[in-house]
Amino acid sequence: MALTGFDHLVVRVNDIDEGIATYRDRLGLTLDRIDESEALGIKQAFFNMPNGGFIEIVAPTNADSAVGKALEGRGEGMHTIALEVDDLAATCEAMKEGGAQLIGEGGPQVFVHPKSTHGILLQLSVRQ
Repeated sequence: MALTGFDHLVVRVNDIDEGIATYRDRLGLTLDRIDESEALGIKQAFFNMPNGGFIEIVAPTNADSAVGKALEGRGEGMHTIALEVDDLAATCEAMKEGGAQLIGEGGPQVFVHPKSTHGILLQLSVRQ
């Protein structure tokens, strides 16, 4: 089991347009695309980073989504750090043995619950 790299980070915001303006206008990043996930109840904006990876800005489309609930409880800010691993199953087993609470085992990506990581949702996946 090994973490092999950084993939992306996700920042939750109340308003997607304000989030885009912050990262585009104040920080000078180039907006790659905007999307929406009905299944997750979010609007998304993607900013590619020059040295690889990307920053994803998310805003809820309904208050009952995971992002909506996180905004209500914790406010705007860092939501997810996505990391690459060499072996997802082995990494999950090792993390569970270490006491981590996992979400979504068996899928192409697994999340480490924020209660296990001092308030940050970790996303684990193998680079395709």
